[in-house]
Amino acid sequence: PPLPEQEAIAEALSDADAWIESLEQLIAKKRLIKQGAMQELLTPKKDWEVKKLGEVGKIYGGLSGKTKQDFGSGNSYYIPFMNVMKNVVTDKNFIEKVNLKQGETQNRVLKNDLLFNGSSETPEELGISSVLLDDIDNLYLNSFCFGFRIFDENVSPIFLSYIMRSPYGREVIFYLAQGATRYNLSKANFFNLEIAFPKSLTEQTRIATILSDMDGELEALEGQLGKARKVKQGMMQELLTGRVRLV
Repeated sequence: PPLPEQEAIAEALSDADAWIESLEQLIAKKRLIKQGAMQELLTPKKDWEVKKLGEVGKIYGGLSGKTKQDFGSGNSYYIPFMNVMKNVVTDKNFIEKVNLKQGETQNRVLKNDLLFNGSSETPEELGISSVLLDDIDNLYLNSFCFGFRIFDENVSPIFLSYIMRSPYGREVIFYLAQGATRYNLSKANFFNLEIAFPKSLTEQTRIATILSDMDGELEALEGQLGKARKVKQGMMQELLTGRVRLV
């Protein structure tokens, strides 16, 4: 195109790049703030109470005895492995179909259950937690994870999910990892795991709410960033092919 139009196109795309860069910088800043908040809020205090996880809840297994043909369609749903790994709070929109035969016995996942991966290639990724906060009928868990149902009314499920993902929680899990080329978390070791909690359920909820609000803000910003990248991609497609003329 003529030089004035070249300059106009370049300026428009430069503005789009600046918008994307500003969002990326803001997200990085917010992540650092959240990391600091987790370090401050989830590091055990002197007045916190130490409990073994076996005193707090019970374990159940994921789907068993299924074949490849059972997945992708059916009358029930399951939570994929990556949903557990990526999300402190399980994403209700990231579930997939599985077929359960009549009379088949499997462990359902219920609201407020925690989900953990019990095996990993690295000890750092072992025992990552996610908590389901939605009521979903006929919902089950993938075979590579196990569920944890809290029966202690003085323990907040979402607080426990956050603290298990915190530097403190990751350090506790790290020393329980067993294996050489692949690491596993035994039920016995998990039950004996000692975790510190604020004695007040209200305090646990307050901490979890602060961190949840930060996650919500980050999710909104990442959504904006995704849209900004799509807008720029569309602009390049239109402006650099001559479909849309600026001059």
